[in-house]
Amino acid sequence: MNQQHFVSTVQPIPMAKRTMPELARVQTKKMVEHLPFTISIAQSSTELTQAVAIRHGAYARHVPGFAETLQVAESLDSDDGVIVLLASSKLDGSPLGTMRIQTNCFKPLELEDSLALPKWLATQRLAEAARLGVTQEKMGRLVKSMLFKAYFQYCQLDSIDWMVITARSPVDRQYDRLLFDDVYPGMGYVPVHHVDNMPHRVMKFEIATAQERWIKAKHPMYDFIINTIHPDIDLRVNGMLPRRASRPSQPHAVNGGDSQRPMARFAHA
Repeated sequence: MNQQHFVSTVQPIPMAKRTMPELARVQTKKMVEHLPFTISIAQSSTELTQAVAIRHGAYARHVPGFAETLQVAESLDSDDGVIVLLASSKLDGSPLGTMRIQTNCFKPLELEDSLALPKWLATQRLAEAARLGVTQEKMGRLVKSMLFKAYFQYCQLDSIDWMVITARSPVDRQYDRLLFDDVYPGMGYVPVHHVDNMPHRVMKFEIATAQERWIKAKHPMYDFIINTIHPDIDLRVNGMLPRRASRPSQPHAVNGGDSQRPMARFAHA
């Protein structure tokens, strides 16, 4: 396995030249918080089966008809550049939550079957989160928050430019609060093929400006994601971190969108 780790080549900024957000990041002491569960990448058929069970159960509570199609793993779950996150109880190993992350290195994002992305965005390195599901237990909300943090960290590891998601009502309001915004302002909800053509908003979030925006908004996500270390999130595959894809995929057009759109997404072992 030829796996590369990431080494920063950015030189430190002298303290005198740092902006206020940069000073805040330097001066804030980080905390360590341990969880009653772990979050990792599903690497075996057993772990994928556990993730699928949680996925099916979560969708069955809200869209039971569509959930019938999610009783087994989907082909995309095993594609290159796609990972499935699994939250597991430390107590008994039972599955508590899951999320699938697809990037656009090897082929366009699944959401692009429903909506062509603007060219300026499609030429960026993107990662789409989908098939989010958590247990009905009390810790379900915490599991969901930790899955989002794992998604953000995974994007950071591979220098992803933008997170993109599709969200139905009222779930989209949660992403509004996280400071996501619409890919096409004012478009509203569009039918999304991979969610049974149910209306969803297509939303985006820029990784590079996340910390500055969270600080400016005094958002709780800044301390939760940036200033709190959660050792129970482990994004390694066979003990190694994901490696960057070397080049974008070929151009792709959907629904009359831009025809020249090189794609980018990371690869994993």
